[in-house]
Amino acid sequence: MALAALSGDEQCIIFSQLCNVLDTRVAVAFSSTSSELRALTQAPRQQLKADYEASAALCRKMGLRSCKELREVKRFRCLQKGLSADDLATLGTLGSVLPALESLSLYEPAAGPDGVQRLVEKLGAGALPAVTILSFSSMHVGDAGASALAAALGRGALPRLMQLWLSNAAIGDAGLVALAPALRRRPALEQLILEGNPFGDEGLTALVAPPPPPPAGALPPPTGGLTKLKLLNLGYTQITDAGCAALAAALDSGALPALEAVYMNGIPASAAAITAVFAALERTASRAAMPS
Repeated sequence: MALAALSGDEQCIIFSQLCNVLDTRVAVAFSSTSSELRALTQAPRQQLKADYEASAALCRKMGLRSCKELREVKRFRCLQKGLSADDLATLGTLGSVLPALESLSLYEPAAGPDGVQRLVEKLGAGALPAVTILSFSSMHVGDAGASALAAALGRGALPRLMQLWLSNAAIGDAGLVALAPALRRRPALEQLILEGNPFGDEGLTALVAPPPPPPAGALPPPTGGLTKLKLLNLGYTQITDAGCAALAAALDSGALPALEAVYMNGIPASAAAITAVFAALERTASRAAMPS
């Protein structure tokens, strides 16, 4: 079908699908194919230009030379570059145009208590499609940020996530309870680092224990589980004997069949309760070693 045969609305839809704030060339070239289309896309082209300039400024602040470098980078660590919460929100909007990025590690204390939350709130369906490692270690995530991350995962962001680092991130029980169902629906997750957070037994139980059966007539809970999780770091959290018992029970039930290592140093649980977890972990390893 000739471009001229399309309505103005249809041409604008095509233009919007071609817009990429890190590479504006295709959209701009398309908008120049006719004077009518150029007039129709004047306002969105101006917005695209403004968004590109904001993205370019963010790239420079992150220590990158250009938007092209960000678009093509596979592993990126941004440590104390002075990024603000606004900067992280802008980075979140770029999640859909970073197809090559596989690992993202941020330590930006200048972003304040809501920087991570604002970043993940901008991650739409399919955002960061190749990222397998995400780290917000020693950044404030908090319960609100954990809930926002859960919502982003629920929208389909980070579909290939394998390692999630959230150490010293101020996540309490409410945050982990909100995040747990989304993590359980990430079948590729292999490493979960939660060291140094203030959550306790309630949060851990939500993470590892199977959900209770639904009331009569209610829809069944979403399927999923941490079936590929190999490493779980719970050090310096507030887990007591009750949480250890829940973890041991989950191991013995087969809910964590791939788990190989659990770190529980610095928690208030008794030595006997921790020993029971490691005994259950050994039983899990023995089952995994048995020929099928």
